[in-house]
Amino acid sequence: MKVWSVVLALSFALLSGCLVTFKDPIAPRDTAPPGLLGTWTSKNAWGEPLELEISRAGTNQYRAVSYRKGDRQNRDEYTFTVARHGSRWYLCASLPDKYGANYVIAGFDLIDNQNAADELEVYDLDLERFQQLVEQKVFDGQTVDTEKGDGVLITSSMDKVFAYLDDTANSDVFINAAKYQRMTK
Repeated sequence: MKVWSVVLALSFALLSGCLVTFKDPIAPRDTAPPGLLGTWTSKNAWGEPLELEISRAGTNQYRAVSYRKGDRQNRDEYTFTVARHGSRWYLCASLPDKYGANYVIAGFDLIDNQNAADELEVYDLDLERFQQLVEQKVFDGQTVDTEKGDGVLITSSMDKVFAYLDDTANSDVFINAAKYQRMTK
């Protein structure tokens, strides 16, 4: 079993709560791993089937579309970019005003079984942990209010953020948000 250890800038499916956001985006400089593209399926907290479609949206840009299975009219859609730093991948998406605007970072692992990516695990950044990091002056930032609840906006440089996230001693800032299986035809 081969595991792509990847950290993303986007928790495409779970933007319904409070978020850690960033003032600056990640530059669109890399191509995403090919195993990321395709249709994924999962279930929400109520057991309803969900689908996540990830496709190319331009040069080094990607589109994530998330919806309850069979309900494509009520969907969330985000365009994101990818960059690799150290041993991790990062994705970045611009957020709408209702989520505080700015940019979001999240993580994921692509788990390959027999040379095909079969599972996609998505990780959010831990809001409480980032609030503590701002209070401890590890990062510059502030609390922000959105229509979805309180969040935190990190205003430190992305180089400083990447240096922190790339350090394996700080892996506790990621929390498991969702697990998807590749949809088979």
